[in-house]
Amino acid sequence: MKSLVLAEKPSVAKELARVLGCGQKQKHHYEGPQYVVTWALGHLVTLAEPEDYDNKYKSWNLEDLPLLPERMNLKVMKETSHQFRGVAQLCKRQDIKELIIATDAGREGELVARWIMELVKWRKPYKRLWISSQTDKAIKDGFQKLKPGKDYDNLYASAVCRAEADWLIGLNVTRALTCKYNAQLAAGRVQTPTLAIMMDREAEISSFQSKPYWTLAADLGGFQAIWREKDGHDGRVWDKAKAEQVAARLNNAKARVDKLKTSDKAEPQPLAYDLTELQRDANKRLGFSAKQTSNVLQRLYEQYKLVTYPRTDSRYLTSDMVSTLKGRLESIAVGPYTALARKALKQPLKVTRRIVDDSKVTDHHAIIPTEQYVNLSALGSDERRLYDLIVKRFIALFYPEYRYAETSVVIKAGEDLLFAKGKVARDQGWKEVYGSHTYSDEDDDETQAEPDSSSQQILPELAQGQLLTVRNARARELRTTPPPRYTEATLLGMMEKNGLGTPATRADIIEKLLGTDTIERQGNRLSPTGKGKQLMELVVDELKSSGLTAQWEQELERISKGKGDAKRFMDGIRKQTVDWVGAVKRETKEYKPHNLTHSRCPECSKPLMEVKSKRGKTLVCSDRECGYRRAAEPRLSNKRCPQCRKKMEIHEGKAGKYAQCRPCNFVEKLDGERGGGKADRREQQRLVQKYSDNETLSSSLGDALKAALMKQDNQD
Repeated sequence: MKSLVLAEKPSVAKELARVLGCGQKQKHHYEGPQYVVTWALGHLVTLAEPEDYDNKYKSWNLEDLPLLPERMNLKVMKETSHQFRGVAQLCKRQDIKELIIATDAGREGELVARWIMELVKWRKPYKRLWISSQTDKAIKDGFQKLKPGKDYDNLYASAVCRAEADWLIGLNVTRALTCKYNAQLAAGRVQTPTLAIMMDREAEISSFQSKPYWTLAADLGGFQAIWREKDGHDGRVWDKAKAEQVAARLNNAKARVDKLKTSDKAEPQPLAYDLTELQRDANKRLGFSAKQTSNVLQRLYEQYKLVTYPRTDSRYLTSDMVSTLKGRLESIAVGPYTALARKALKQPLKVTRRIVDDSKVTDHHAIIPTEQYVNLSALGSDERRLYDLIVKRFIALFYPEYRYAETSVVIKAGEDLLFAKGKVARDQGWKEVYGSHTYSDEDDDETQAEPDSSSQQILPELAQGQLLTVRNARARELRTTPPPRYTEATLLGMMEKNGLGTPATRADIIEKLLGTDTIERQGNRLSPTGKGKQLMELVVDELKSSGLTAQWEQELERISKGKGDAKRFMDGIRKQTVDWVGAVKRETKEYKPHNLTHSRCPECSKPLMEVKSKRGKTLVCSDRECGYRRAAEPRLSNKRCPQCRKKMEIHEGKAGKYAQCRPCNFVEKLDGERGGGKADRREQQRLVQKYSDNETLSSSLGDALKAALMKQDNQD
């Protein structure tokens, strides 16, 4: 008798099969003496669509809403049905005694496996592989310590509630808005409150009125000091005349050191990464989007086996890992990390509660390197840079605190007070790991420092009562600035703070908002589009509330721990759905597309909208039911302008196709040549196959195409 192992992806199944000695590769599985390893392709099973309940729901009608099936049905996803059939056949084998769920060790991974089990009607025993890294050792240890499958029933219940809640609210409210306003308007349980957070920031920016203010700096011979009205004042003067008076009063004034204080301070190491913090850091340091970080991190976890489980919400390690920390440091002591890791290994590792705290770890510990041997040259550029962040953060955990002496001095010049600070490093500690690119764990462009409020300068030796002369006191004009728009890093921080989504879903929520044209990227900043702004006016206030969504997330977490009531949660979701669809139906506001053009649809004469897509700008009919669309920008050829070297546009005139560079006004006839690209190559092959008597493409494509075109001309 054998055990059937169900992995989430083919790549993971391949590695599990190798470790478990399953050498026979079949179409849908690997087989060995004890195990049969198969795989899903992400989700093989999903919640049924409205039309699966009744064919009339294929067309969207406001009168049919809300859609509230008594029992939510499952269906096999069409595009991956071949693999589902393969898995189902394996489940029916008489020699299979049990199932081992080896999908990702998290809420979504549990759902992937359980929905498959439900549709194949699995009735035999099942166990759970729960591991935090994909190394051979972790896999072998995991199979030695398989958990009873029923231990994860609550996690599955939580996953089902999350999926069904998203279906009921997202589908119903999106259909209601789209039908009511005849426009593609998407709303959701998490994405709408996230958009609301961004709209609140837009309101702050639009209502902001910039004001001038002045600061005063003075040179005291070897160091700078800032004027403040009193201790605790921020140093800003709102009246130009007053600022100039103070500057004039201070210039060449005699001053005395009134207070002098030197204190030793320490800055602890930054905590290890969870997924959200790593996404924020990668966005700030590397310019990665949250989704890009997730994808690269997944490759480091699955393909290279260099890091532990990615989708974690903890920044701490567990006590049972302490014995592995030395081995992990030894494994990463390669290339630029050799000296840094070896320095940490010279003495016994100091493991504090800042590193290990069992009470702060739920399903998975923080993201750290594995004991796997590292071949840095095998990593791509993105993997290399993200791995660098993780390794340095891990090494820094075992370095001492950064220690420095901070001297603050208060200087009196008559009735005026001048303040100065100086910092001298006593021990670089963990900052040595980062070299000149060091930064604090709390770095964030949301916390803007006051101008000239602190200084990294080194102060000269000063004594209480020492006399000084103020030189070159000057007033500097500045202006107040509005709060900045969110970057992905700061938006992820706000989502985390407001309890919106989970580390595993936040990147997808941002991508969904971008994909539905409700927000857009402007450089490294995110801002709502005109569509997003109008959507916020049309959506019911409750759905915008991050407080309500955070309550739901907390309840889902309680359900996963066996403390919540899944039925009561879903009853609340259904009631909310009814209320919100009703509110949309009663609404009297109008929706006016923000991207209407002066062009008219050739089929229904309604205005065309300009929409951004992966292939450039597209013109789409504003009537959703019409469906007309065409490219808004000319197609580019592979020919380059001989003057500016930019790709030329393809146009068609009376004399046929021609390439044009608009800036240079250079034109070149294409003589029947096509513009290149996959679509053109497919068209060329189609012509060859149609007109060349099934001539194979092994001969020159150019010759075959020429013959095909000649034959086409003759037939014409």
